[in-house]
Amino acid sequence: MKNFNLNVIALAVSLAFSASAFAEGISKDEYKAGKDRIAAEYKLAKASCASLAGNPNDICVAEAKGAEKVAKADLEASYKPSHKTHYKASVAKAEADYAVSKEKCDDLAGNAKDVCVKEAKAAETSAEADAKAQLKSSDAKTTAREKSVDARKNANEDKIDAQYAVAKEKCDDLAGNAKDACVNEAKVRFGKS
Repeated sequence: MKNFNLNVIALAVSLAFSASAFAEGISKDEYKAGKDRIAAEYKLAKASCASLAGNPNDICVAEAKGAEKVAKADLEASYKPSHKTHYKASVAKAEADYAVSKEKCDDLAGNAKDVCVKEAKAAETSAEADAKAQLKSSDAKTTAREKSVDARKNANEDKIDAQYAVAKEKCDDLAGNAKDACVNEAKVRFGKS
């Protein structure tokens, strides 16, 4: 099982890097060949999940789908290089990581599962905020400094909101005054009133 997971991870990494290894501005033939290779690698990865059952199967399928989505986005960014396609590739990576993390949370129960899901969502939000900030920074040539500052400020606000949600969720495991104190501490720590 451990060896199988390593094989799936290796396949996912190869899928991700196979598309990104292309030179900028690849030809239409290379793009079509890349799409075919990604589809074949996805089918292979998904077929290798068939021997698993339950949540390990769900995790394996999520990893395969995520690797395919990331590889397609990287391929598109190589075929039509732009700030927007690179942004889409970053978002695809964040979404794929979230889907896998969320599936892994299914092995937990109760508050631990809720915290796990919130942490996964916080990581996705942070990655997407960073990608958005990078996109805004890259597009802004004349007013780069002002837009970058605004984008980073918004990204930091998104990150703080996501971290605050995780902190509040962790308080749900407590009761009474301990829970109130935990929530108040989280509000103070993250500047919420």
